[in-house]
Amino acid sequence: MAKNYLSKEGYERLDAELKDLKTRGRREIADDIAEARAKGDLSENAEYDAAKEAQGLLEKRIAELEHTLATSSIIDDKNIDTSKAYLLSTVTIKNHNAGKEMKYTLVSKDEADFSTGKISVDSPIGAAILGKEIGDVVEVQVPAGKLKLEILNISR
Repeated sequence: MAKNYLSKEGYERLDAELKDLKTRGRREIADDIAEARAKGDLSENAEYDAAKEAQGLLEKRIAELEHTLATSSIIDDKNIDTSKAYLLSTVTIKNHNAGKEMKYTLVSKDEADFSTGKISVDSPIGAAILGKEIGDVVEVQVPAGKLKLEILNISR
């Protein structure tokens, strides 16, 4: 079984989402199903079918969150070496193709959010810089082509 590594904040966010889905989410779906049932014949009731499908998706997400949390370890970023890029490292890289500097925090797939600069260590760029040191240059294949990236700084 693969181990998931999460920051304390990431674990708490997923746990809060799970609790919300188990309470409010299930209650809302049950209300939707009851309302659709009250409209009569279930064999031709599109609202009932939609509510049942939503219930299935909700239960799938609950199961995914329960699995993720059950197999997770919380990483304390204070104990991580800054000489190499690891999970929870904030890495400044230079994209030689575009001549631009970018800053990313390496996180697990469950915490990834590109809009806030958090990239998954399972993504092409995250996997390429994981374990690298300042000054290392890596080439990584992304959907837009091949990138040449240089590690400029690593911090916590």
